[in-house]
Amino acid sequence: MKLFRTHGGTVIEEGGAAFLTPLVCDDLFRAEVPAALAREAFERASSLGAPMEVPPTPLAPIGRQEVWAAGVTYYRSRDARIAESQDAAGGDFYARVYEAARPELFFKSSPHRVVGPGGAVRIRGDARWNVPEPELTLAVTAAGRIFGFTVGNDMSSRDIEGENPLYLPQAKVYDGSCALGPGIALGDEPPAPTTVIRLAIARGGRDVFTGDTTLAQLKRRPVELVEYLFRDNSFPDGVFLMTGTGIVPPNDFTLAGGDEIRIEIDGVGRLVNTVAK
Repeated sequence: MKLFRTHGGTVIEEGGAAFLTPLVCDDLFRAEVPAALAREAFERASSLGAPMEVPPTPLAPIGRQEVWAAGVTYYRSRDARIAESQDAAGGDFYARVYEAARPELFFKSSPHRVVGPGGAVRIRGDARWNVPEPELTLAVTAAGRIFGFTVGNDMSSRDIEGENPLYLPQAKVYDGSCALGPGIALGDEPPAPTTVIRLAIARGGRDVFTGDTTLAQLKRRPVELVEYLFRDNSFPDGVFLMTGTGIVPPNDFTLAGGDEIRIEIDGVGRLVNTVAK
């Protein structure tokens, strides 16, 4: 079962049939059993109306939730963060984070900075080296329970972060720096380790970068990341948590205005955005 946020309401899709419901996505993040709430809304809508098509570009599946992110959770990401650092101390810093018991967690976005499917993500005007980071993203209730998954793009300015790790908020948090969608795939258990994540970047009608990885390369378990996030922290409206990336373009690649970013996670969805010119 998948949920899509639209201007007309929440569309719930299962088994190829989709129905418009009055359900508000925020309700799921506050529900004790979100799947039961979604099931009730789906069955009621299916008994009253005809099925519909899921809009090709629904809204980002976010209401009042904050978006947080985890870093250095894949071995490839660890290597990339070391490479982008300009001194040995910075490189060792990321190696130690990768091996530490405590994960790296940081605030990524408030709702108004989040871009939905088909929208334009942005690159910073004061950055020279910008990349997308495709990430499995967790939908977590106010009580700290994972109830679904979506596709996330953690836009990053690698030159700013590489200059000094303390600049990470500026490299990660700005208008249009986060994309989510197309919907939320309901489920308590994360997708299987064999699940493939794919990234493709097109420029001028042709792909200039493609890459893929699997969730088997994710070092930290999603429940572990959520447990650390909720330590001495509360999220009354629930929260989205990005789980890190295992796909990193080469060091000589940077995004340009007009690029198309396509991220696909098997069983979860396909998120397509352009880069604002």
